[in-house]
Amino acid sequence: MNHLTTKGPATGQDRTGLELAADQPYGPHPRQRMDVYFPQASDSSRPVLLFLHGGGFIRGDKADRANVGWWGARQGFVTVLANYRLAPEAQWPSGAEDVVAACQHLRGLCSSFGGDPNAIVLAGESAGAAHVAAAVLIRSFQPQNWKIAGAFLISGPYDAQLEHMARGPLGITTPDPRNDAYFGTERADWAEASIVERVDAAPFPIVVCTAERDLPQMQVQAGALFSRLVKQHGFQPDWLVLPEHNHFSAAVALGTEDDSLARPLAEFVNKCAAESAVQA
Repeated sequence: MNHLTTKGPATGQDRTGLELAADQPYGPHPRQRMDVYFPQASDSSRPVLLFLHGGGFIRGDKADRANVGWWGARQGFVTVLANYRLAPEAQWPSGAEDVVAACQHLRGLCSSFGGDPNAIVLAGESAGAAHVAAAVLIRSFQPQNWKIAGAFLISGPYDAQLEHMARGPLGITTPDPRNDAYFGTERADWAEASIVERVDAAPFPIVVCTAERDLPQMQVQAGALFSRLVKQHGFQPDWLVLPEHNHFSAAVALGTEDDSLARPLAEFVNKCAAESAVQA
């Protein structure tokens, strides 16, 4: 276990009283690793936040969002940053499969760090949000004992069919290095790889979040997902637009004085944890 208790030069965040257990495996692939950030003070009922980084399906690393881990641990959460397999080596639906594998492994692991296995909230940005959304909204990816407390989706792409058909209007280049790598270029049924078309999970607490200066395709798909969840599936999701932020800046700001994402994310995690405790 890697113990860090000083201020880090990369972020300037105060790490006093916090610890990091790095590179916990949740599967056999080298990318299937998690970093666990947690408070030193012993507790057995802390909320758990599992966060998936972005990177357009083809890049990114949990270390790039270390600020999220330290921020979450400072809030009193067991905060887990997970890598996942990248395209083109791994294609749809590998992201959803990795999220489920990470979550299930974490359920047995988090009590070692003071986390409540019944209070796991999933969050992701960009491609990470797409992977989280697929895992939590499509039941075929979920094992029989699947249980989460909530999900917080930040600026994700949820409709591969739309992005495939509307590249011109949405300003998406062709070939698309992101979606082409992950979803492929030829599909008999693009709806099969589109989360908005496959939602069948029972309602649970969820936030659909986008940024004021987000990419057009992310704003369109966030609205489409919100609409589908409400009108067709009985959800009452929270809707959040982050003022002044762009596609990635909100997550980067966690751990700074900017609380536009930090405040609603912390409130949501705490609310989900409280509700899970009542239901237990």
